[in-house]
Amino acid sequence: MTSLRQRMTEDMQVRNLALNTQTSYVQQVSLFARHFGKSPEQLGPEDIPAYQVYLTNEKKLSPSSILIAIAALRFLYKVSLKKDWSFEDVIPAPKKPQKLPVILSPEEVLHFLGCVAGTKHRAILTTCYAAGLRISEATHLKPAHIDSQRMVIRVEQGKGQKDRYVMLSPKLLETLRSYFRAVRPKGWLFEGDVSGHPINRSSVELALPEGSTTLSHPQAHHTPFHAPRVRSPLAGIRHGCSHHPTAARPPQPGDHRPLSADRHQQSVFHLQSARPATSSPSR
Repeated sequence: MTSLRQRMTEDMQVRNLALNTQTSYVQQVSLFARHFGKSPEQLGPEDIPAYQVYLTNEKKLSPSSILIAIAALRFLYKVSLKKDWSFEDVIPAPKKPQKLPVILSPEEVLHFLGCVAGTKHRAILTTCYAAGLRISEATHLKPAHIDSQRMVIRVEQGKGQKDRYVMLSPKLLETLRSYFRAVRPKGWLFEGDVSGHPINRSSVELALPEGSTTLSHPQAHHTPFHAPRVRSPLAGIRHGCSHHPTAARPPQPGDHRPLSADRHQQSVFHLQSARPATSSPSR
């Protein structure tokens, strides 16, 4: 590892950037240096626009992909190399086009989930769609995060390393209970092949039906992974809890209390219970 890479890595670690962000930034800076055959320390304001033109015209990258490279270079020169530049002029960001999402029909959603092989993968993707979770957020759920009394799911350290609550519909709860009874997970709700570890995100993506859109695609927000941006065609799965008392005000982070052993067992009991919770209209 070069001294500059180590310095940049340490700067990102000090600022507590996500591991995926750190990996992406280091990769982008490496590609930038490899393009010119020089260290970034030897490159200046005249080289960066030329590299942007190369990414746009020759590599044919989308604005979203170029924005990742721009963010990495801005971090490198502003934080690690401490350049006193006008970064909006030296490293301009391309304008990202605003496009309407493609909304799947109810039949398309049911067909999509029906094509997913395996009980575990189907349960994960159904959870992603019904609760509006990213794959990485769904795979890190634990049974204690499923609160059937308040009909919410607690997402810990999701996008932006933030905790949040999302609504839990009665039909999603029913789906998760069926999965729980069939698999009987111990630690993580969706366990991987390695004991004590959650299933890997890439394993879930490999289970996607051929031709479906993945998270990295610019239009991924029309897929089950970013369902909060569109109205769910699966009215029973995602919007079935709209009349629940907690729907008017989702629980706030301050409302959460650390789970005691008894409460943890109670949550697991409600999840694996064959009978819906009292607050569920499906009873």
